[in-house]
Amino acid sequence: MPEYLKKRFGGQRIRIYLSVLSLFLYVFTKISADMFSGAIFINLALGLNIYVAVILLLIITALYTVTGGLAAVIYTDTLQTFIMVVGSFILMGFAFAKIGGYDNFQDLYMNAVPSVTTNISEACYEPRADSFHIFRDPITGDLPWPGLIFGLTIQAVWYWCTDQVIVQRCLSAKNLSHVKGGCILCGYLKLLPMFLIVFPGMISRILYPDVVACVDPDECMKHCGTSVGCTNIAYPKLVVDLMPDGLRGLMLSVMLASLMSSLTSIFNSASTLFTMDIYTKIRQKASEKELMIAGRVFILILIGVSIAWIPVVQSAQSGQLFDYIQSITGYLTPPVAAVFILAIFCKRVNEAGAFYGLTIGLLIGLSRMIAEFVYGTGSCVEPSNCPEIICGVHYLYFAIILFTVSCIIILGVSLMTKPIPDKHLYRLCWSLRNSTEEREDLEKDDWVADNDSMEFEEPEEEPGFCKKALMCFCGLEQKKAPKLTKEQEAALKEQLTDTTEVPLWRNIVNANALILLCVAVFFHGFYG
Repeated sequence: MPEYLKKRFGGQRIRIYLSVLSLFLYVFTKISADMFSGAIFINLALGLNIYVAVILLLIITALYTVTGGLAAVIYTDTLQTFIMVVGSFILMGFAFAKIGGYDNFQDLYMNAVPSVTTNISEACYEPRADSFHIFRDPITGDLPWPGLIFGLTIQAVWYWCTDQVIVQRCLSAKNLSHVKGGCILCGYLKLLPMFLIVFPGMISRILYPDVVACVDPDECMKHCGTSVGCTNIAYPKLVVDLMPDGLRGLMLSVMLASLMSSLTSIFNSASTLFTMDIYTKIRQKASEKELMIAGRVFILILIGVSIAWIPVVQSAQSGQLFDYIQSITGYLTPPVAAVFILAIFCKRVNEAGAFYGLTIGLLIGLSRMIAEFVYGTGSCVEPSNCPEIICGVHYLYFAIILFTVSCIIILGVSLMTKPIPDKHLYRLCWSLRNSTEEREDLEKDDWVADNDSMEFEEPEEEPGFCKKALMCFCGLEQKKAPKLTKEQEAALKEQLTDTTEVPLWRNIVNANALILLCVAVFFHGFYG
């Protein structure tokens, strides 16, 4: 994705900015949150300390990442998805059977309050009156409906359309129909968490109100090790306490395997961003071997920083992991979403507009994020003393404001500066997407693989087993790369950039996209 922005706008600063921001977001939201949620499962199932659990998770993941690669991640993810969906349906069945079916669900949930409340206000521990509505009050709602529709859409555009982890998987597809089909299947799967995760999580509160709905800081500390609330352990507690032994083991192993494969994808993408967008600026003549080693060393540093960040994740946003991830995303990503949307759909946008939109947007977002970390997000029992003018705006509303301001800055600066000629934009923006003319790149690539340097010299003698294993583990097997002729290189490039589709499959995936939208609208209307 940073490479696209470099081709679209030229220059180095936007590409480096986006790479560095993506790496920070991986630490703040993805890696630390994934490790924390995996550690919760291990802690509940085995009783291990949360940091011991994190280290175990990382050791297994490190082995899995460097020996498997992206193809292994994709195959294992696919298998785990089917097992997870089946296991989640079984858990949902057990959960609803335990409370007497869906008819009793709403009544029991509205009465699920902890027994230890001391002198704390009822508003802090009683279920919200709008708990069974998706669209909530725009002023008093914990997820106001305008923020839900527009704020989360902005964040979704950043994540699903521009994040390296997702895009890298799409770019690994065989053809465009496979990309569309994968995204549509993902959309169908995204409808399931409401039934497979949210409802069972609410049932967990019904069954274990003193733990999941705890409000007294001392009680919460006793149950989950954090004083602001224990909602994060709702689902894992249900898995550990409610499912039979065999199924419980299956669910725990699949959930952990899923978290590990998620981490491997993030490590893979982070390594790519660092080596190709940052390290090659420092070492322009670096060999592929050097880039591989640099990427692996960087991942170790990234893991260390992520572990140090876990205590912040544990207590942020009243101990609600989902709110924490969405709030950080809302503070940092709207300018990126604005730049990508305008880069694709507005030919007039240039490098200066994009850079100043990103920079000013980042400063505005950081001012809110840093203020929250300084003052703390607090909880209902002990509210934060962050000034209302900074922290009073809901994070979803803040995302909308930040996106709008970024768009205005990008367009304003672009209109006041020189446009980019069309010859540099063929097939890089929507209006010129079907152009067949040769594009003149604004800048050449910084690092281009040199086939001669990529060919490792044949070793004089066969290395021993230990050395072979180490080289294989680090991805440094000594093999001669096949040298392609110019005609073969051209044919390979044409194959990789071909976006034609078989008409039958194109119609099938397009029809499914419309069906998916209709189903999503129905569910929003039904539960709204």
